[in-house]
Amino acid sequence: MAELATIARPYAEALFKACTDKGAGLSDALSWTDELAAIAADPEMRQLADNPNVTNEQVIEVMAGVTLARGWALSDLARNFLRTVVENRRLDALPEVASQFRALVNRNNGSSDALVYSAFPMDDSALNALGTVLEKRFGRPLNLSTTVDESLIGGVRVVVGDEVLDTSVKARLEQMKATLTA
Repeated sequence: MAELATIARPYAEALFKACTDKGAGLSDALSWTDELAAIAADPEMRQLADNPNVTNEQVIEVMAGVTLARGWALSDLARNFLRTVVENRRLDALPEVASQFRALVNRNNGSSDALVYSAFPMDDSALNALGTVLEKRFGRPLNLSTTVDESLIGGVRVVVGDEVLDTSVKARLEQMKATLTA
């Protein structure tokens, strides 16, 4: 959806500039932008925000209340950013803003996000060991997150941007099937 990407870009760039100019923590901003994006993506939140009888201030307060219920309060920067997004009726673009902001922070840090699909839950030591191997393989620091996908049977599938490393049993079985039918 190119339109949302186009709408989101100036917000992500402005947030990145604000964080770097004010010395605000980029990792903190990553956390709250991801959290606000998840809240904004909720269908009930979208319905509330689209209701003409609900004011912008009410939308902001509901979102701030949700973040507070999840264990953290919005900083002044986060609240001002949220206010700008809500007042400009761009709440639907917030997930894309968070994604683009993450890309800017990664580019600044020389790192990438990596999604690790595993057939079984991974403990921290296994994930750290895998992270070390993957960072050598991809040649840059990685921010790992995991998802359990039981269909893999065993092994892992790693997605870093548009690169995929698939060492799962499922992938090997598919390779054998393709070889046998060729």
